[in-house]
Amino acid sequence: MLHRITTTLLAILLPVGTAWANDPCADYEPQERPQNVGRDEVGQELDAIVEQGHMLFAVYEDYPPYSWEEDGKPKGVDVEVARLIAADIGVEARFNFVGSAENLEADLRNNIWRGAVVGGQIANVMMRVPYDSSFACRVEQVVFTGQYAKETVAIAYRKSEYPEEKPVPAYFRFDTVAVENDSISDFFLSSFAGGQLSGNVSRYPDMGQAMQALADGEVMAAMGPRGQLEHGLTGELGLHQPPLAGFAVSSWDLGVAVNFRYRPLSYTVDDAIRYALEDGRIAAIFDRYGLTHQPPER
Repeated sequence: MLHRITTTLLAILLPVGTAWANDPCADYEPQERPQNVGRDEVGQELDAIVEQGHMLFAVYEDYPPYSWEEDGKPKGVDVEVARLIAADIGVEARFNFVGSAENLEADLRNNIWRGAVVGGQIANVMMRVPYDSSFACRVEQVVFTGQYAKETVAIAYRKSEYPEEKPVPAYFRFDTVAVENDSISDFFLSSFAGGQLSGNVSRYPDMGQAMQALADGEVMAAMGPRGQLEHGLTGELGLHQPPLAGFAVSSWDLGVAVNFRYRPLSYTVDDAIRYALEDGRIAAIFDRYGLTHQPPER
């Protein structure tokens, strides 16, 4: 699931041509559209969802604090936001826990508009989709909408190691830091100052294990998405979000994806999220999980 932070964001947020600076759709090429596939393969219209009384959300598996199963029950911020959407429509939320494919385009293809080659289900809505206008231009089969939060890169640290000044990337020339292997933080620190930090960067399969290593005193700090760091905080650990000079992808908006054929559904989902942002229900969900809700720049 590493592409959620690395392949996805580096591919869709780092410009690959100067034309994008002025026109995010400058390199647009028409995309395949699933015009002749059955409706059971591309989701359902809003009226059909209301009539059947439930809708299916695709959420990432084993991805606390956002989405995971505990004793067979779905949990997590994205699960609760999905339930909020379904409740606004007046139906039950059901969940398909999915793994990551090679990149976000493949995830959207497998879960929203075409379906996996083998197995899998098409969902009505996919949660936790990074939004970028140039990427949206390149994936016509999907409506990107309902931005409900902003994610940012932050640094967690052992308070005993930093009683006065909080750590910034330059400190990791000498201090140890944990990251998720092949994550965007790993990419940044590995290239920082010409690779001078590489000897002090400890890589873990996921941020949960990286934060556990920090809690156990194996490293002095950890760098990654703020929500995942907050989820792993203990009383001995602190967290801050310093300016990250030269970090092109230190923040990004998160929303949902809906099949392009079902715009009425996308409008309804977007309205549900907007109302929940305005009245504080989404912020309350983050708070229940011990997280800071950072509003999207929508």
